[in-house]
Amino acid sequence: MRDPEHITNWQRLSARTTTSGKLLEADIAGLAELGVRHVINLAPDEHDEALEAEAELLDRLGIRYTYIPVPFDAPEDAHFEAFIAAYEKDTAPVHVHCIANYRVSAFLYRYHRDIAGMPEETARDLMEQQWAPHKSDHPTMQAWARFISAFEG
Repeated sequence: MRDPEHITNWQRLSARTTTSGKLLEADIAGLAELGVRHVINLAPDEHDEALEAEAELLDRLGIRYTYIPVPFDAPEDAHFEAFIAAYEKDTAPVHVHCIANYRVSAFLYRYHRDIAGMPEETARDLMEQQWAPHKSDHPTMQAWARFISAFEG
């Protein structure tokens, strides 16, 4: 099966990892067909565009689900630590999503740079395919610029 590029802001980072923005119910079967065995959701369920009953839909297809609700205006290191634990739990194919692939791209930027040892420029280029929070003066983007500049390594 080909990558479902119709999914909002779809991005394949590796044979194991894909990312996107919001999922629709119809997208779940496609992820299963791709071999995804774990979905990590960084978007709060209260968001208008969140997929209702996502955990149950995934469970029906045998896909493990990890929910880490990250407020868009207040990402924290605790969220990142929970992400690392979920992402590194096993080596199964994983799909990480939020609403627009902004939270996800920032989290994976930090992961690639601080944990996986990817060169900063390469990690930044991957993130900037989705967005560049460090290039904005908007207060919410400043919170994300602080988040991505943190170093846990």
